[in-house]
Amino acid sequence: MRDIAITILVFGILPFILRNPWYGVLAWSWLSYMNPHRLAWGFAYSMPFAQIVAITLLASMFLNRANMSIPRNGLVVVWALFLVWLSICTYFAIYPEYAVTQLETVLKIQLITFVTLLMMNNFERVNQLIWVTVFSIGFYSVKGGAFTLMTGGAFHVYGPPSSYINENNALAVAVLMIVPLMLYIHKFPPHPWVKRLMPICIFLSLIAVVGSQSRGALLSIAAVGGYFWWQTKAKAFTLVVFLFLGLFGYMFMPQSWHDRMGTITDYEEDSSAMERLDAWEFSFNLANSRLTGGGFNCWSLENYARYYKPVRKAFVAHSIYFGVLGEAGWPGLILFLLVLFLVWRQLNQVIALTRDDESKQDYNFLASMMKISLIAYMAGGAFLSLSYFDLAWQIMAITVALTTQMKERASEPGTHDSPRTAKGGRGRRPSTRPSFRPRQGAATYPSGKRMPGRP
Repeated sequence: MRDIAITILVFGILPFILRNPWYGVLAWSWLSYMNPHRLAWGFAYSMPFAQIVAITLLASMFLNRANMSIPRNGLVVVWALFLVWLSICTYFAIYPEYAVTQLETVLKIQLITFVTLLMMNNFERVNQLIWVTVFSIGFYSVKGGAFTLMTGGAFHVYGPPSSYINENNALAVAVLMIVPLMLYIHKFPPHPWVKRLMPICIFLSLIAVVGSQSRGALLSIAAVGGYFWWQTKAKAFTLVVFLFLGLFGYMFMPQSWHDRMGTITDYEEDSSAMERLDAWEFSFNLANSRLTGGGFNCWSLENYARYYKPVRKAFVAHSIYFGVLGEAGWPGLILFLLVLFLVWRQLNQVIALTRDDESKQDYNFLASMMKISLIAYMAGGAFLSLSYFDLAWQIMAITVALTTQMKERASEPGTHDSPRTAKGGRGRRPSTRPSFRPRQGAATYPSGKRMPGRP
C-alpha cells in the first residue's frame, strides 16, 4: 500500500513540475532529504524517484524557458572552481574508474543545487525551500526523539536507509543543522498553530540527537550551544534551558550511552578514534605527495601501505576536511575552506544590511540561524564524511540568494536597507503615522478641508 501511495504521489507531481520548474526543486529536495520511498518495502523502495523528478525539472526549464541568471557573486565563482578542481582530480585519480562513479554522484547533487540557486529569486521561494527541508529531516528527528523517550534511549536513532543521513552520526549533524531553521519558523510562522507546535518539534529533535548516541554530535552540540549562548541577548534564560536539557539528557540516558560518551576523553583506547587518526595522517601524507590528492575512492590497503603504513583495514577520513584533503589535495582543501569562509562572510553582510530595517527582520534572523547551521556542519563534519552533503550546499545556495536579493534591493532608487547616517549614527526611522493632523475640535478631510455639516 505504501509503495502505491508514494508512486501515485510522485508521478502526480510531475505535471505540476512541467508547468512550474520550481515545484521540481521542492519535490527533489523532499525526495533527497526524506527519502519517502525508503519507508516502503516493495517495488517503490528502489525506484529512482529523485532522478525522474530531476529529469522532469530540467525538461520543464527548457519548455518554460525559465527566467534565470547566474548571480554575480564571489562565492559562486569559488564554488565553480572547486567543482572544476574535483573534475581535474578525478582525471588524475589513483583509481579513475572508481573516482568517476563518485564524481557523477557529486555532480548530480551539485547540478540540482545550482539550479535551485538560479531559480531562488525571491524570499517566498527561500521560505518554501526551508519548509520542505525542515519537514523532510524533521520527520526523522521528531520521530526519533519520541522513540528515544519511549525506549529510554536504549537504541540508536537512524535516518532513512541508503541516504546521506542513514548513519546515526550523520543524522545527528543534519538534525542540528535544521534546529536553527526550526527556530526561524517558530519566530516567523505562517499560522499561529505552527508557533505552538514548533517548540515541541525542537525539543524532540534535540532528544533525537542525544538518542543517536553520536560522540561527534555531542561535540557539535557543545559548539552550537556555545555560539548560540554567546550571540543571544537572553543569556541567563538560555543558560538555564541548556542546563536543564543537559541534566535531563544525562539522567535519562542509559549506562551504555554514558560509556560511549566517556570514550571521548579516552580516545587512545577506542579503536574507531585511532582509525580516524590513521586516516587523517594518511590524507596528510597523500596530499603532500600528490598535488591533486588521490581522487575519489582512494582509501585502499595498497595506498595506505604506500603513503602511510600497512593497516588491517582501510578507512575513509570521516572528516569533511581531511576527506577533501585526501581526495583533492591542498588546492581542493583551500577552495573548500574558502567556500565556507565566504558563506560565513556573506551571511554577516546580510545581517549588517538588515539590522536596522524593521521590514527585513525575517532576513536578518534567518541569516543568523543559518550561521548556527553552518557551525553545526563545520563542527560535526570534522568527524564525518559529509563534504558533499546536499543540505550543506543548499545552505550555501540560500546564502547567495539572500545576498543577491539584499544587494538588489539596496541598489534600487529610494531604497535604504539601513537607516544609519553617513557618520555612523542611527538615523530616524520613517514614521508610519498619517502625515496630516486635524485641528482639535474640527473634523477635516486629509487635505485639511473642513467636513460639511460638522462642528
